[in-house]
Amino acid sequence: MGLLDILLGRTKPVVPDLDQLFALPSAAVTLQAAAGFTPTGTGAVCFATVEGAAFEQTHREVQALLDADTDRSGPPVELRRDDYGYSWLVSARGPEQLPELVNDLHAVNSAMEVNGFGPQLLCSLAAFTDDGGRRLALVYLYKRGTFYPFAPLPGAAERRDNALELQVRATLANDLRIEQDLGRWFPVWGAPGL
Repeated sequence: MGLLDILLGRTKPVVPDLDQLFALPSAAVTLQAAAGFTPTGTGAVCFATVEGAAFEQTHREVQALLDADTDRSGPPVELRRDDYGYSWLVSARGPEQLPELVNDLHAVNSAMEVNGFGPQLLCSLAAFTDDGGRRLALVYLYKRGTFYPFAPLPGAAERRDNALELQVRATLANDLRIEQDLGRWFPVWGAPGL
């Protein structure tokens, strides 16, 4: 970063660190012990919808890679589009298979990045629930290299449980690189698994 960048207030973009995803299994242990949330076994990678043969080839490669896993207890990986025009590559595992789910998320992100689709990557998430039916996602912001909790209120149309999100932030502060700018805690309405 140069002097002109400093004077104009520009910052250097954060380089994505996909290895941060591997902190999710230990964070899940902390989350279960402190707040009673357990993994649902569902996770997804969100990206701006891309058209064309190159993307279709990448999607087929990722699909074949993840579907080749014979230890999958959930349905195969699937591609979904949401109401906002984004695509989600969804992986479903058993609730006890969070490390394998994290491997799936990492593989999808890495394949997209290697094939030149890194700029289209938005976020990845792993879904959790508690005995009371509350839902929670730990969302990894690809372009920031940080996590944040997203907790939609049960039965409420597009309303969040902000108190729970702040509680989870405090609980996981030592386990995950938490996004400090609350303005970047974007809602992921309609995300698979929530």
